[in-house]
Amino acid sequence: MQSYEDLKNNCLAIGSLPHKSVDDAMNVVRQYYYDIPFCPQLPRLSKKEDMIFQYLENMPGIIFTDDNAYLDIEKNNFSDELEKLYVNFENFSDIEDFGLSNEYSKCFEPFIQLVKELKPRYAKAQVTGPFTLATSLNDKDGRCAYYDETLREIVLKTLSLKAVWQINEIKNASENTVPIIFIDEPTLSQLGTSAYVTIPSSDVISIIKEISQIIQQNGALSAIHCCGKCDWSIPIKTGINIINFDAFSYAENMGLFTDDLKYFLKNNGKIAWGVVPTLDKSALEHTNIDEIEQKLVKAKSYLVNKGIDKELIDKNSLISPSCGCGSLSVELAYKAIKLTKELSDKLKG
Repeated sequence: MQSYEDLKNNCLAIGSLPHKSVDDAMNVVRQYYYDIPFCPQLPRLSKKEDMIFQYLENMPGIIFTDDNAYLDIEKNNFSDELEKLYVNFENFSDIEDFGLSNEYSKCFEPFIQLVKELKPRYAKAQVTGPFTLATSLNDKDGRCAYYDETLREIVLKTLSLKAVWQINEIKNASENTVPIIFIDEPTLSQLGTSAYVTIPSSDVISIIKEISQIIQQNGALSAIHCCGKCDWSIPIKTGINIINFDAFSYAENMGLFTDDLKYFLKNNGKIAWGVVPTLDKSALEHTNIDEIEQKLVKAKSYLVNKGIDKELIDKNSLISPSCGCGSLSVELAYKAIKLTKELSDKLKG
């Protein structure tokens, strides 16, 4: 892969914002994320913007209830929906029905307009990861969709089409902009626990690798976000370009995978250090730029002390919050955003 050295120390946003106004959310993107603009999810504006619901639109077999959704292969027109999915997946043409409508992503159209205006080097969008989404959905009898091969394939292929649609929209807006598509996989931190003890890691590697390769083959960088403790050898083995984690709380955990990380970084893989604590409101309230910078220094030291060259780490590092800001107050979200941008600017300076 290319080195993408100009990503060094840039700041990345992670998914959600707490705003209920599209204009307010996009003003945040314009003011703080003009280098790498992103499409915010606004779960407080609509449940359809929640990371689980946002990518269910037009998924074959999907049934929406008042407050939930499930998959039913016996629903009317399921066979037609499934055939359409597979035909579109074969050639990735005429995939408009698998895009993000305004009903499910109020910010996507304004985001694309901003990309047209700014013509940035990079622009970020996202999909829920196939492991997380397939383990969050059930069939009509309440069984986890992941364990049904047909339903798992439906989830994977629908997400892949939605990722490619976003890539195409970004490139149509600015042909020289490189899309970065995040695969949000919070449930990856639970792999190997009692909840998913029967799922082999090789199966999870396979489905993430498939969507990652599709993203890359369509001219984008693939990234993975997991905000808990994780076996980071899993995403590295998928050939992902960027890994993003909660470096405020779990930096030491990353140091357990030194050999994999050394290989990853030597092949121009990037680490987005989530050193701004959006999952710990008390910590965010009391922190400042100096503490955040020291957190980053300490987080990197775990890898340096295990024998990874500091210069190799530094040249392949980005800065981000530990997770999305959607659960925060607007005031705290602004603090997290400002700290992320301030640290990024300080390191680039």
